[in-house]
Amino acid sequence: MTGSIARAQTEVAADAHRVWEALTDPDQVARYMMGSRVETDWQVGSPITWSGELDGKPYQDKGEVLRADPGWLLEVTHYSPLMGQEDRPENYHTVRYELAQSETGTVVTLTQDGCTDEEQAEQFSQSWQGMLDGMKRVVEAG
Repeated sequence: MTGSIARAQTEVAADAHRVWEALTDPDQVARYMMGSRVETDWQVGSPITWSGELDGKPYQDKGEVLRADPGWLLEVTHYSPLMGQEDRPENYHTVRYELAQSETGTVVTLTQDGCTDEEQAEQFSQSWQGMLDGMKRVVEAG
């Protein structure tokens, strides 16, 4: 991972299989990512897209699946044209979800590289924390 790193973490009262399902099922992802629809086959090297609408404008973020170890690790690249940067490799972030069993469920730790500085890393950390908190609510609500 390069640049400043954004971090977020939550503990979900569910097993890693259930959390993995919430991270990879398009219908569940849409419930906690502001309606964004994820599309991929989750195979390493496959493209991944997130499509939705923000402030009435459609968008499509994209990337590639780098790792997909069910119940343990998910790693993807991510590029968003909403950031105002060109679609070039240096403008892609790596987003990594690590799952670890705890006494009461599963700890999900998210890291994202490529932040321009610590201030941006903190902003992204807050956004990712909100997303993980939403995922936790979706999973625990059943």
